[in-house]
Amino acid sequence: MQRVWKRWAFAVAAASLLFGSASPAASAAAAPYESYNYNYWGEAVPSPAPYLPARAVTGDSLGVGGFKEPGDVYVSPNGRIYILDSGNNRIIVLDRDWSVKQVIAGFASEGAEDGFSGPSGLFVDDNERIYVADTGNRRVVILDGSGKLEGVISNPKSDLFSADFQFAPLKVAVDKANRVYVVAQGVFEGIMQFDDKGRFIGYVGTNKVRRDYTEYIWRLLSTKAQRAQMVLFIPTEFSNLDIDPKGFLYATNIDPGSREPVKRINPSGEDVLKRFGYFDVRGDIRFRNSVGPSKMVDVKLLGSGMYGVLDSTQNRIFTYDDEGNLLYVYGGKGNQLGTFKTPVAIEQAGSAMLVLDRGKESITVFEPTRFGSAVNQAVKLHYDGEDSKAVPYWKEVLKLNSNYDIAYLGIGKSLLMEKKNKEALEYFKLGMDRKDYSVAYKRYRREAMKEHFGAFLTALLAAALAFAAFKAFKARNRRRGNRHEAGLY
Repeated sequence: MQRVWKRWAFAVAAASLLFGSASPAASAAAAPYESYNYNYWGEAVPSPAPYLPARAVTGDSLGVGGFKEPGDVYVSPNGRIYILDSGNNRIIVLDRDWSVKQVIAGFASEGAEDGFSGPSGLFVDDNERIYVADTGNRRVVILDGSGKLEGVISNPKSDLFSADFQFAPLKVAVDKANRVYVVAQGVFEGIMQFDDKGRFIGYVGTNKVRRDYTEYIWRLLSTKAQRAQMVLFIPTEFSNLDIDPKGFLYATNIDPGSREPVKRINPSGEDVLKRFGYFDVRGDIRFRNSVGPSKMVDVKLLGSGMYGVLDSTQNRIFTYDDEGNLLYVYGGKGNQLGTFKTPVAIEQAGSAMLVLDRGKESITVFEPTRFGSAVNQAVKLHYDGEDSKAVPYWKEVLKLNSNYDIAYLGIGKSLLMEKKNKEALEYFKLGMDRKDYSVAYKRYRREAMKEHFGAFLTALLAAALAFAAFKAFKARNRRRGNRHEAGLY
């Protein structure tokens, strides 16, 4: 009965959120998808929508003609929006108000006009320098902010390449030292790395193969024809990447069955992504066999350790904090505003989220709701070490969703930092955090013993004295009884 009551209360809170968001733009539409999260037991439980669709942006609405198979979108540190209109072989540059500033359809190269051929990825650095994965022309094109050619990376040379290797870049990212990282088609060794001169210097983040030994034994027992039909033990390709200010690469794996579909790769090439949540960072935990697991096609760093991952299986965006906790899920399949046909890229523009849908040839702009804003602010404060300041936002989250376990943990950790161990115990219990509950319990037990040690010692001493007096009294009575029996009295 209590569980039914909690769900009913939560449904009321979710409904009030959907029809009363903090953003005027977001309040103009209700979510056409179901938002949810996973609890400690792996159950998908309803959740208020963290973002609501505000509008869809098309090439026609921008006045530049319809998009054709758009491939990527990027927002520069200065707030400019770059849309890679792959089918039309052009880049559309917008200011932060969505006004068209420039359309780059070509550039001068060695005294002649040059252009793109089926480009599939782009990146823009702090200086508005544009890096384009020009897939059809098998090169990475580097342009300045005005669209003038600065350089080209093509035909990389290395003893690591096979004789028939052909460079086909798909996605690109650049660090502060102007090192260029490229996800290339058919490259299983890892992400290709180039120095600031465009020279290939190696691979980073190689996907390691984990053998299924049941299949391995089956191979030994199979015929040659059966073995030929089996999947080879080869690494899988990366599908996309992003880079943080510290030079760590976030990359998604194209294999939907991968145990690590999202990675955080340090400069040494090691995966250091934190996975301290209830479940691994892999999108949906439960799914129908006919649908299959999540297939990650893009990742975007959102600041304060948060990152969003785009799942092309169910067309949803999964957002995590830096510890690997799933914060919220939004999006879905469909034709309504806020659902997608073939989403290929996600991006952040201020507080809004952008999703590029190749199938609809449009960009959907999402605005945060009251719930989403509260979660984002609480996570930011926790990441900055301001746990006490995060508590009001966590409490706001709980008003909207009493089943949000992370909020209980956030409040519990704040209380633990303030040495309010007894109060922290209850929040860790509600959040099913056994580790922190044990820490709080040990501290509370030590605190209680220290506080009551004097009274406990006094009571113990009094009890010992009383016991000694009782034994002495009993022994005295026994001696008197013995003397009486002996006729001494």
